[in-house]
Amino acid sequence: MLLLAIVAGCAAPISGILSAGALLTTGYDDEPDTGWAEGGSAADIPPTMLAAYKNASRLIGRHVPKCRGMAWPVLAGIAKVESNHAAGRTIANDGDIRPKILGVVLNGSGQGGSTTVFPDTDGGKWDGTADSERAVGPFQFLPSTWTSQGRDGNGDKERDPHNAFDAALGAAVYLCGRGRDLTQTSQLRSAIFQYNRSGSYVSHVSNWISQYRSAAKRSTTSVDLSGLSGKARKVLSAALSQRGAPYSWGGGGPRGRSLGHCCSPSGKSGARIRGFDCSGLTTYAFARVGITLPRIASAQASRGQRIPVSRGKRALRPGDLVFFGYAPRRDATIYHVGIYAGNGQMINAARPGTVVRLDAVDAMPGYAGGARLL
Repeated sequence: MLLLAIVAGCAAPISGILSAGALLTTGYDDEPDTGWAEGGSAADIPPTMLAAYKNASRLIGRHVPKCRGMAWPVLAGIAKVESNHAAGRTIANDGDIRPKILGVVLNGSGQGGSTTVFPDTDGGKWDGTADSERAVGPFQFLPSTWTSQGRDGNGDKERDPHNAFDAALGAAVYLCGRGRDLTQTSQLRSAIFQYNRSGSYVSHVSNWISQYRSAAKRSTTSVDLSGLSGKARKVLSAALSQRGAPYSWGGGGPRGRSLGHCCSPSGKSGARIRGFDCSGLTTYAFARVGITLPRIASAQASRGQRIPVSRGKRALRPGDLVFFGYAPRRDATIYHVGIYAGNGQMINAARPGTVVRLDAVDAMPGYAGGARLL
């Protein structure tokens, strides 16, 4: 039990615990996407998945020349809802995802919500069953849809819905149709509705697109410390000095980087990685000014002056702790912590497979307020 207590504070958010509507406070953003194909990041997206979304945004003009506004936040919103960005799977550099992501068998049995029979169309090639159909891959294509919409996104001359690059490009083609203008809210919502004919699904995906757009807009690579002095400057300088340090689940402490533990909820181990997880990084940075923090993110919320969710993100000041929770108004559900750096950014040890870096506060779901210790 001690090991779990030590490292439980920086687990990645589990898909399906809360709807996006419960986690997000932003409305749908209908500003154009132009120029975002290359820029921005989001802390909950594995690097290869993000690369696949950006790659599809770059390539869509070759496949649907009249399509406008296809940017990575659109694809990220779909993939977040469909598979939580292939959470819990191994994603190879070429995009292959293992184990494969397979939906419920659509045989009308009622299991998993299946009430309609979908006859087999692929002989089990993609979905592993020749008796019926089931959705496949990170974008959850039906094999019959993949036959017409699937594309080769990684240049290996194969079209595989279980490959992140292929699936992302196929999803982009499907959403673009014959040439939609996705900078228009009505056309984007129509595209999402075509993907899944449910009003609640459209709202769910739209909320995530809005969050990823916000993260893309706010992403920067530098922090201005010139207006800060004293302890806040020292804490931020210490945290920024660790940029590039690998994420290690359970790693890091007052003295700096350390080996982590096995294993995170997604199965990733930090036992051979010397680095930081989220609360290990904050513990290190605040130790530089003589402040001792608990090792668990949720426990750190009890220190200093609590900044409640109701005050909004504008109440944060550089050097504040910033928290994220499954149920944002319940501190016991806090799963993540960062250090606010100003201008909507935080210094963040986000998740396995990443490094300490600057992220937009909006890049993590479930904003749960902050704490001021300085």
